Amino acid sequence: MTVYTRWLPARRAAAVLHAMIEACRLQIRCLCIVAVTGAVLTPDPVQAQRYTGPEGRLRIALAKQPFSPNGLSRGPETMASGGIQQILTGLGAEVRVAEAQLTDEQESEYGGWKRLSMALGHFAEIVERNEREGWFTVGLLATCPSMPGLVAGLQQSGPSHEPIRVGMLWLDAHPDFNTPETTRSGSLGGMPVAVATGRALHRMRQEAGLDPPLSDQHVVMGGVRLTDPLEQHLLDESGIEQLTVDDLRTQAPAVFDQLDRLARISDVLYVHIDMDVLDPAEVMGHGNKVPGGPSSQELAALFETIFRRYPKASAIGFATIPSTDEGGLSLAAVNRMIEGAVRGLKAREQR
Repeated sequence: MTVYTRWLPARRAAAVLHAMIEACRLQIRCLCIVAVTGAVLTPDPVQAQRYTGPEGRLRIALAKQPFSPNGLSRGPETMASGGIQQILTGLGAEVRVAEAQLTDEQESEYGGWKRLSMALGHFAEIVERNEREGWFTVGLLATCPSMPGLVAGLQQSGPSHEPIRVGMLWLDAHPDFNTPETTRSGSLGGMPVAVATGRALHRMRQEAGLDPPLSDQHVVMGGVRLTDPLEQHLLDESGIEQLTVDDLRTQAPAVFDQLDRLARISDVLYVHIDMDVLDPAEVMGHGNKVPGGPSSQELAALFETIFRRYPKASAIGFATIPSTDEGGLSLAAVNRMIEGAVRGLKAREQR
């Protein structure tokens, strides 16, 4: 096969080659020609997980990841203790809670980024255990750089030691696609998707357990409306697809076209939410809020549809609840969105 990349920018050419290699790998994995009989066999797919226990109750695991690049955050505990457990119990679910922690030896590490990297490895173990034991993970995350740990746990939860394919719907007012070379602020909070897709901070990704990195084809972004100039250039050269705020608000066909595509090429699906994706009226205390976002009611309805419709939808995560939340609007928004996802999951499990 000849691949003509002469007239493409270097990064775009690399993306094209990566996509073609991935397609070839999928073909090799999916088709096994048996010479004797001429039959075409397909390997057993990863079976969609069930999250209902033997007693018939839905099993929901609240997984807290409190480490941020700048220290510990109370956000995950705020979300875990802000009424969601009572809401889930009212839906008939069994609930368990776990939190990522460092070992005694790791506690002596003083670097914030290094401590986060190590914590993400432990967080991945929690998520992997949830999935293997049949508990649906709701990630309660300090900030968006927690995402590689959650995705790593899903990636390592397959039936063998081979990593499985994770598709991610990333809902954030920002793409978080900067690298240390492109960032204006120097904030790790603007880099997690670049990290997860193998563009930066490889050791952090590997310590989280995310190996191999996500391919661009396994990432869809929604609600992005503020990017840095060099970050936008990286996005333009990537293979990542975008959904608009209106797509999310109206559950437009484009949303399900992309999710259908992700479901075809992925073993499990993960939905990630930075609270700044919402309309600022619900996240007034968020330092990175951006006008023009969807409401939590609109996203709750979307999540109910997603988790009802897609058997591969296996986890959801919420990051960066504002530390100041006058009137409890942000906490109510988190609870509303989690409830929507779990209602969809419950309907799916009852089919």
